[in-house]
Amino acid sequence: MPHVETNGIQMYYEERGEGEPLIMIMGITARGEVWDAHAAAWSEKFRCIMPDNRGVGLTDKPTGDYTSEMMADDYAGLMDALGIESARVVGCSMGSIIAQQLCLRHPDKVKSAVLMCPWARCDRYATSVFEHMKVCKAHLDNKQFLEWIQLLIFTKPFWDNDDCYADMVGGRDDFDGNPVPQPLHGLRGQAAACTGHNTLDQLGSIDKPVLVIGGKDDIFTPLWMGEEVAKGIPNADCHFYDGAGHAFHWECLDDFNPRVQYWLEQH
Repeated sequence: MPHVETNGIQMYYEERGEGEPLIMIMGITARGEVWDAHAAAWSEKFRCIMPDNRGVGLTDKPTGDYTSEMMADDYAGLMDALGIESARVVGCSMGSIIAQQLCLRHPDKVKSAVLMCPWARCDRYATSVFEHMKVCKAHLDNKQFLEWIQLLIFTKPFWDNDDCYADMVGGRDDFDGNPVPQPLHGLRGQAAACTGHNTLDQLGSIDKPVLVIGGKDDIFTPLWMGEEVAKGIPNADCHFYDGAGHAFHWECLDDFNPRVQYWLEQH
């Protein structure tokens, strides 16, 4: 299983496809393998690189608080270790704040960036959500914890669809059988990176092509957060799906995959 040493940790990653590199950064609690439904499409054009973030999966999980800057440096080191001078970057949720920091701290490494359900800062509501996530992780079993996450990220129409609901229930079973479950200290470290992230005053210095994309009915990272990021980055493109939530990329998969692939091919 491939690991590289970067920024003081051993980082695990998987690859799919060939072509120009596409760095795919997943969100809080999630492993890189969660990108599979998107990599299945994008790997026809790109070399999809899907790491496990610091604090989860087969990557090291040091104790203590993480920062979005620290996690961006993890990815810069990963790229150096793989001999990648620059790449397109797609970041989902927590991955979007890491992608922002890559643009700011390592601009020469980024050709373009897709920021999915992003934020530039946390308000009290968002901070409380992340704090409550740590409490839920400490007190719920695996299935209950993932069900709580699903309540945050999927909209009611997705729950009401029998096939989609069956997939969610199956996902809880898979999560319960995860051979490398995320430890509480790993979640705590990632949550600290999420709540401590604040790039609001720096967004204007990002000079790479950026697509901000999300769902209009997101209750986890609400629409105003994505709009604030899009307005703060010069010439950013944006698209927000009607009737979709934080998991808009699954709820709108048939549109999302080709839309993002087309944008990446143009940028």
